[in-house]
Amino acid sequence: MQKKEVHWERGLSVLCSLKPRLVCLLLLFIAMAFGLTASCASPEQYKKEADEEVYNIIDGKWQEKFGYKANYKVSDAEPNDGRISQMIPPDGVLSLRDALAIATKCSRDYKNQKESLFLAALDLTLTRHEYAWKWLGTIDLEYTRTYNDKTKSEDDVTISSSSSLEKNTLLADGIQISTGLAVDWARFLTGDPQTSLASVLYATVTAPIMGAGAGRAALENLTQAERDVLYDIRSFNRYRQTFVTSIVDAYYNVLLQKERVNINQASYRRLIQSTNQLRMEVDVGQRPQYDADEAEQRLLSAENDLISSRQRYEQALDSFKIRLALPTDANITLDQKELTALENIGISQPDYTEEDAIAAALENRLDLINTRDQLDDSVRKLELAADSLGTQLNLTAGVNTESPEGTDFTRLQFQESEYSLTLNADLPFDQKAERNAYRRALINLQRDKRGYDESVDQIKLSVRQAYRDLAETAESYRIQKVGLELALKRLDREKLLLEYGQGTVRLLLESEDAIVSAQNSVTTALVDHTITKLNFFRDIGVLQVKPDGMWE
Repeated sequence: MQKKEVHWERGLSVLCSLKPRLVCLLLLFIAMAFGLTASCASPEQYKKEADEEVYNIIDGKWQEKFGYKANYKVSDAEPNDGRISQMIPPDGVLSLRDALAIATKCSRDYKNQKESLFLAALDLTLTRHEYAWKWLGTIDLEYTRTYNDKTKSEDDVTISSSSSLEKNTLLADGIQISTGLAVDWARFLTGDPQTSLASVLYATVTAPIMGAGAGRAALENLTQAERDVLYDIRSFNRYRQTFVTSIVDAYYNVLLQKERVNINQASYRRLIQSTNQLRMEVDVGQRPQYDADEAEQRLLSAENDLISSRQRYEQALDSFKIRLALPTDANITLDQKELTALENIGISQPDYTEEDAIAAALENRLDLINTRDQLDDSVRKLELAADSLGTQLNLTAGVNTESPEGTDFTRLQFQESEYSLTLNADLPFDQKAERNAYRRALINLQRDKRGYDESVDQIKLSVRQAYRDLAETAESYRIQKVGLELALKRLDREKLLLEYGQGTVRLLLESEDAIVSAQNSVTTALVDHTITKLNFFRDIGVLQVKPDGMWE
C-alpha cells in the first residue's frame, strides 16, 4: 500500500512540473483516448457482455422447482437444412425422444419464447444500471471566427474548450448522488496570455424525505423489473410443459393416422379375398349376382377409405415436420414401436386422489404463482399511490470547490468551498392526478383479486376435468377392447355361416366394417388416455421437462 502511495506522489509531482498548457493537452488527449477506446469495442464484444449479464440474471433467479435449467439460451445462428438433417437418424425413423430433442432445439415458436425471456432480462440490465454508479463524460470544443466584410479581414478568432467528468447513482432509498469535475479552458489553446483556466469539483446529494419519492417509491421501477423477469422465467417453464405435451400429442396423432392407414389396408386386403371368393361362387351359380355386386361396392368404398387415410396421414406428417422446423420434403417416418410400447404399458392411473391433485396444482402451478405474486404487486402499488397523496419533500445538499485564478488548476481551494442546502416542498394544493391514481390503484387491486380467485377456480375446474377424463379414457379403452374382441368373433362367425350357406354377404360386410371401427377406437382410446395422463401431470404442475425434451 505504501509503495502505491509513493508512485502516486511521484506521478503527481511530475504532472505538476509540466507546463500548464502541456498538461491540459495531455489531459485532453487522455480523455479522448479513453472515449475512443470505449467506443472501439466490437459489436461481438458488446454482444458477449450482454449475454453474460442476461444469463447471470436468469441463472440467479431460476429456482429448482421450475424444472431443469436447460434449453433456454438463444442463438443467433439459425440451423440450416443441412444441420437439421444431421439431427435425423440415418434410417429416417424418428422416435419420440428424437422428435422432442429436435423440437426443443429447432422449433420456431420455442425459439420465440426463449428470445422473449432473454429480452425481458436484457431490459432488467438497463434498469439495474439506473441504480448503479455510472460515469458520464463530455468534451466541448468551440472555434469562432469573426469576418469583416468592409475590411475583408478577420476581426477575431476564438478557440475555447471545456470538459467534465461525472459519476452518478440512484440509491435504493431514493437518494441521488452526483459528483464531478469540470474544467474550463478559455482561449487556453491559442496561447493567449490573458488565458483563464479554472476547474471545479462539485457534489450534490438529493434525498426524498416525504411523499412518493421517498423509500420504496424510488425503488419501485427496479422492484417491478426484477419481479417481471421472475414472472417471465416461470412463464417460460410453464410454456415448456405445455410445449412438450403438445409435441407428444402431435407425435401420437401422426402415429394414429398411420395406424388407421394400416387398419384400412388390412381391411381392404380381406375384402379383396372375400370379393374374389364371392365372384367364383357367382360364376359357378352358388351365389346370386347381387351378392358379388354388393361386395364390389364395399370394396370400392374400402379403397377410397384407404386413399383418404393415406392423404390424412401424409398431411399430418408434413404438419408435424413444420412444428419441428424440419423441411417438408425431409424423408422421415415416425416410429410405430412407440404405439406398441403404449399397448404394452396399457392403462395406468396416477396415484392421486382428486383432492391431492387440486392441492398439488394450487401449490405447483407456475402461472398461478405468477398471478398470486402480481396481486402482491397491486397491493404495493396501492400503498405507493397512497404515499403520493400529501406533501412531497426533498432535501438537496451540494458543495462546489474551485481552483484559484490563472492556470494553477492543480490546487483546489477546499477552505473556500461553497456549500448549499435546499429544502423543496411540493404542497398538496392540486392533487387531482394523485387522487385519480390512488382510486385507479384501488380498482385495479379489486380486479386483480377477482382475477386471482377466478384463476384458482379455473385451475380447480381443469384439474377436476382432467381427473374425470383420466377415468373416462381408461374406461373407454376397456370398453373398446371388449368391443374389438366381440367384433373379431362376429367376423369369424359370419365367415363360417356364409361358408355353410346360412349367412349373408351383407352381414359379413357389416362385420368387416365393425372390425375396422373397433380397431380404430381401441387405438384412439389408448392414445387419448396417454395424452390425458400427460396433460393431468401438466395441469397439477408436477411435469418436469428434462434437457433432452423428455419428461418425468
